[in-house]
Amino acid sequence: MEEETNERLLPPILLQYWHTALRWRLILAGIIGFSLAAGLIATLLMAPLFTARSQIEISRQQKKVTNVESLEAAQSGQDLEFYATQYSLLKAVSLAQRVDRSLKLTDNEAFFKAHGATPASDTELRRRQAVKLLLKNVSIEPVRTSRLVDIKYTSRSPELSAQIANTWVREFIGSSMDRDFASTADARKFLEDRLGSLKAKLEESEREAVSFASAKGIVALDAVRDAEGKTQTQRTLVSADLEALNQALIQARTERIAAASRARGGQAGNSAEALSYTAISSLRQRRGELSAEYAKILSQFEPGYHAARALKDQIDALDASIQTETSRVSNSRSLALGEASRRENDLKARVEEMKAKLDKQQRDQIQYNIYLREADTNRQLYDALLQRYKEIGVAGAVGASNIAVVDQAEAPTSPSAPNMPTNLALSLLIGLGLAALAVIALEQIDEGIRGPSDVWKLLKTPLLGNVPFVESSALEALEDPKSRLSEAYFSIRSALAFATNHGLPKSIAVMSTQANEGKSTTSLALAVIIGRTGKSVLLVDADMRSPSLHQILTVDNSRGFSNLLAGEDAFTGIISPTPHRGVSLLPTGPMPPSPSELLSNDRLDGLLKHFLKEFDLVIFDCPPVLGLSDAPLISRTVEGTVYVIEPGRAPVRGIRSALQRIRLLGSNVIGVIVTKIDISNQHYGYSYGYGYGYGYGYGDGYAYGEEKTHGD
Repeated sequence: MEEETNERLLPPILLQYWHTALRWRLILAGIIGFSLAAGLIATLLMAPLFTARSQIEISRQQKKVTNVESLEAAQSGQDLEFYATQYSLLKAVSLAQRVDRSLKLTDNEAFFKAHGATPASDTELRRRQAVKLLLKNVSIEPVRTSRLVDIKYTSRSPELSAQIANTWVREFIGSSMDRDFASTADARKFLEDRLGSLKAKLEESEREAVSFASAKGIVALDAVRDAEGKTQTQRTLVSADLEALNQALIQARTERIAAASRARGGQAGNSAEALSYTAISSLRQRRGELSAEYAKILSQFEPGYHAARALKDQIDALDASIQTETSRVSNSRSLALGEASRRENDLKARVEEMKAKLDKQQRDQIQYNIYLREADTNRQLYDALLQRYKEIGVAGAVGASNIAVVDQAEAPTSPSAPNMPTNLALSLLIGLGLAALAVIALEQIDEGIRGPSDVWKLLKTPLLGNVPFVESSALEALEDPKSRLSEAYFSIRSALAFATNHGLPKSIAVMSTQANEGKSTTSLALAVIIGRTGKSVLLVDADMRSPSLHQILTVDNSRGFSNLLAGEDAFTGIISPTPHRGVSLLPTGPMPPSPSELLSNDRLDGLLKHFLKEFDLVIFDCPPVLGLSDAPLISRTVEGTVYVIEPGRAPVRGIRSALQRIRLLGSNVIGVIVTKIDISNQHYGYSYGYGYGYGYGYGDGYAYGEEKTHGD
């Protein structure tokens, strides 16, 4: 039960892998055991190897011929590049050749013997062989997050390993200093030549820039040089003049718009100018006074009265004067608008003229900027090379190295290889990998149904239930209603109750792909389980090629199913009762020469109708489907077919072909029963389902209790 609990805790995919490993456990164990044995034997046969270690510190010292900034400005990237270069130099062929020359390994027989190699007869070939051996057995191992590097050398001689490791460090330092000296001398000569040519080129580019600016009338007002030494020209004289004219044009346009607004402002008499004009205000004030007097006189006299006529004449004269002054205000508006328009047009023409001049100058300034950039570039190169030339002159005489020896190599006292635990661990990993590949290949080759979960996935047929493997007699297990076998078939009976709209099918054919898959046991078990419920069941042994039910139930087989198919009408004495409640058996009877011919006539339909008058349910134990036509012929007559499958027996393609043959004849395949599930060996895990009753439902092509059938 502890194993059952552990399996339930595993995810489904891991549980599937676990079951696969258990199914092929012997092959897995064999491959892993062979791999471990091979690793053990190989380790015992290996010659002992000794590894000597020396350690150095490499400080970053970047040698620059020019002081020009590169595209990779990040210091970390430069460090990675520098140290990667140093590690590659430590494994360079040239360094191995220096070590070979220093220790004269080409002529040293002990060197080749220490590596288990036979020296070549030719001197040049022996030298190449020695270099290859050196590079093959040297190991460069940088210490993480530090500037330290371990140089390790491995051979069969501890003294030789230490000697070569120390010589490797010494020659690496010597080669580094040789490169420094050579690069310094070459740099000084290179810089001397470049400085002379750059000086002449700088002077020429500056003269060309000045001459071009003078010829094109380019006057820079604020030419400055930035921090990088580049000349920046923001404004010229023409651009400054254009800017001033543009400001004046904007002001003139504003004044013209204001004058146009005043000119369109309506009657001149009601405008702001008219109201602020003193003469018009005085005339309007006098008219108001006269209008008041005129109204007063009219209240007493007629309009023809001489005093009234005199006031009326004065009022008319004032109106004429006001109209005259208002006309002057209107004329002044028009004059102001015309003057503002003329000034705006004049400034606009001057701005367009200046823009054309600036446009021409800007096109000329493109070439001028080219001259300036060339002069700036030459100046920067000249200054950088001059500074670097002075630095090399000071540092050229200093012969310091950036490599320091931290630990000298000493002759090792114990071998570094072979390492038994490491080799065994590696053999174990290789064995696991080979075992996994073998299992995957076997899983692909194995096309059988491995368990109940494969039924719907591979056959698209409903799963009615699962039957465990029992070592004792199936009849004895069926006698016990609490046994796992009884529980399993009772669950299948419950699933069959939902197969039709009226409950249990009236007639059922039980068949399998091959013989000995449990179809006869299933037929008998279903009859016994259904008989216990109070129904009368007729069990027909329709396997007229290899009958077995009459032996299991100890019934006379002298007459039976074959006699009825042959035309005999006397049913008395053919159907025999059994010790099981409600179950009767119709044995096969004498074996006919051609069972298929007997089943091909219409006699079977009439027999089935007669049986259903006497019994509630008829179960046919049919022969195997593969290679025979008996079972398909019976399946077309019954109401439903139950297909029995033993895991790992028949291939999937054979089962699919059999089911297709049955369905082509119009048979209703109710579902599949998976039999002979070995709980202890195959680990399909059904103890949970058997311990608590199966309770499977029928629908959607699988048993709804399937998830509870894992563990044991």
